Amino acid sequence: MLRSRKELDAELEGAARAWLDEALAEAAHDAAAREPARAGAAEASPYASPPWELRYATAGRHCGPAHADSVRSLLLIEARAPLPSVTRLYEQGTAAERRAVLLTLHHLDLGSTALPLVEDALRTNDPRLVAAAVGPYAATHLDPHAWRHAVLKCLFTGVPLTAVARLDERARGDAELARMLRDFAAERTAAGRDVPADLSGALTLAEITPAAPTEES
Repeated sequence: MLRSRKELDAELEGAARAWLDEALAEAAHDAAAREPARAGAAEASPYASPPWELRYATAGRHCGPAHADSVRSLLLIEARAPLPSVTRLYEQGTAAERRAVLLTLHHLDLGSTALPLVEDALRTNDPRLVAAAVGPYAATHLDPHAWRHAVLKCLFTGVPLTAVARLDERARGDAELARMLRDFAAERTAAGRDVPADLSGALTLAEITPAAPTEES
């Protein structure tokens, strides 16, 4: 679970807190430099890496692995990270750095432009990335076909369906998802493999018959 700045301040030692203060200040400075109000300043190249991005990569070293996701997420939010930064950090990052990007996408003003990163994560068999990829951003922006396959990818890679944001909402009454889940369960059974325990709950949701529309009086 991602920690807030207040929680991090309470848990980090003095040197780590000082490092975080400097890193967030650099991120805020970069965000301010990109504001339209600074029209007189030269626009930074989208291919140049601002200093806070280097901090992003070393967050685990300075603040500890247990806090790295939270620190990286705060940096992205404070910088109001644009798509070039988010893409660069994901594509050049370790699995841990990629996970932090995916966990933070719904806090950034990117619309659907970061979907390729989610799609890339869902093509992997890394449960950490798959679990991060099916969060609130995916729930909002993945189309029905891609979202259904994301649910199946969770089952395939052993990611609990509790990781899927808004599962109750999106799975409810989805007949196509129900068919895919039944097929998946049948294939596992035929191969002598266990069916994930949480599949039945998703199937029950998907098999709910949508309520018939009512006429307005």
